[in-house]
Amino acid sequence: MTQNRVVLCMKWGTLYSAQYVNVLYNACRANLTGDFQFICLTDDAQGLTPGITAHPIPDIGCTPAHFAAGAWPKLSVFTSPLYGLTGRAVFIDLDVVIVDAIDPFFEETAPLLAVGGGPKWRHGQVPTNPTMNTSVFGFTLGQQTSIAQTFQNAPNQASASFGNEQQFVEGTAAQWRAWDAPWVVSYKRHIRRKSLLAPILGPHPVPKGAKIVAFHGKPNPRDFKDGAMGRGYDWIRDYWQRFSAP
Repeated sequence: MTQNRVVLCMKWGTLYSAQYVNVLYNACRANLTGDFQFICLTDDAQGLTPGITAHPIPDIGCTPAHFAAGAWPKLSVFTSPLYGLTGRAVFIDLDVVIVDAIDPFFEETAPLLAVGGGPKWRHGQVPTNPTMNTSVFGFTLGQQTSIAQTFQNAPNQASASFGNEQQFVEGTAAQWRAWDAPWVVSYKRHIRRKSLLAPILGPHPVPKGAKIVAFHGKPNPRDFKDGAMGRGYDWIRDYWQRFSAP
């Protein structure tokens, strides 16, 4: 029997609108063959397009400060049961651009897979702990529950000891490994050109083999929608316009 495939995302507050969720859903639908469930854990389900199933973000003891900085609510995907969901899950942040088929993310079966830091995710320096990035991570639903439970047992201690949720996951997960490189690449580290000639030369091309470009901060994909970011970014603008459509 084919294992259920679940795409998870999360939205809270006002930083990202429902449009971001809708764009991600439409992009997944275009880049993932066969059946899958698309789940948005959110504090506001208004404006989500049909096909998206919305559930409240599970309460794991996050305070307003945890929601404001560090993306700590993401740890709640490791609770069990999670709204009766089963199978293999891939969590995808809202500030990404999908550039190729994402089926291979579901073919991996390791207990926990995430973006491995590496030099180009660490400002070109030799990486130091933590090296995990959780822009895109995969796991089997109902497993890795100790991650959420450890946080839930002492939320304030967790955030005092770790700078953000991805550092906490790396520090508490029994086992994890990186996705096959370079499935997930960084806009800031791999594509943005850091040169005075950037306005003329435009960005670096998307690295061969990449499937998802993660923006993880400013700018984010919607900032490119009207062409204001300069030449060479048409692919981001076109992505946003294409997948914003119902």
